[in-house]
Amino acid sequence: MKLGGSISAVLLVSGLLLALSGCQKHEEEGPAEQAGKEIDKMVAKAGQQVEKAGEEVDKMVEKAGQQVEKAGAALQDAAKDDRK
Repeated sequence: MKLGGSISAVLLVSGLLLALSGCQKHEEEGPAEQAGKEIDKMVAKAGQQVEKAGEEVDKMVEKAGQQVEKAGAALQDAAKDDRK
């Protein structure tokens, strides 16, 4: 799924940025730095939620496909019975 790959890339980049910021010397964080960290947390959380939603959509599509296959099989069986 393309969306999952994009989200994974965003999460990876966010993680790398957080790791890189951890290597820097921090004397005192200002309000912008604190806000940036909060935004990073929210983006990561949103990415996880989008990924979960994508997985749920995949499950629903798979179930719908199974139902369509069952309906198709039932139609084929009914058509065979009509020929007899």
